[in-house]
Amino acid sequence: MEKDFSIRVYKQYFNFSSSHFLIFEDGTREPLHGHNYRVNVKGNAPIQSSDMVFDFLDIKPIVREVCDSLDHRFLLPGENPNLKIKEDLGQLVIETPDKSTFSFPKQDVIILPIPNTSAERLAIYISYEIRSRIKKKFSFSFPLLEIEVEETPGQSAIFVLKEND
Repeated sequence: MEKDFSIRVYKQYFNFSSSHFLIFEDGTREPLHGHNYRVNVKGNAPIQSSDMVFDFLDIKPIVREVCDSLDHRFLLPGENPNLKIKEDLGQLVIETPDKSTFSFPKQDVIILPIPNTSAERLAIYISYEIRSRIKKKFSFSFPLLEIEVEETPGQSAIFVLKEND
C-alpha cells in the first residue's frame, strides 16, 4: 500500500534581504523599503525506493541557491506594465506611474518574471525556480510543492505549485 508523505525544510539560512516597492492598481506605489525574507518548503510525494520522499541533503542546497540569488538585491517586477525600465551606462533607470525615477547599478537589481514583488508573487517565482532546479538536477518533480515566503515575522504568503502547473 503506497502512502502519501511530505517533507518540510526550513533552515535559518533559507533567507534573503532585499528591497522592493509594490505598484498598486491605481498607479500609486509603496515607498522603497526592504525585508528580511524567510523561505519554508514543503514537498508532497509518494515515498521513493530509498524510503524517502526526497533527500534533505539534495534539496537544501537548491533552496539556498534560490535564496542567495535574491539576497542583497533590489527586486524589480519585469512583467509590470506600469513600470518603464531602461538601461543607461550600466544603470537601470525605473520610472513609476507616479513619475518617480529610480536609478540602480544593474548588478544590484534582479528583474523577476512577475508583475509585482508581493510576498505572494515571490512565492510563485521561488516555487518555479526550485521545481526547475530539482527537475534539472535530479529528474524529479513533487506532485505538490508548497512555498511559504515570510516577509516579516507573522506575515507570510504560501503558494502551492501542482505538478501540471
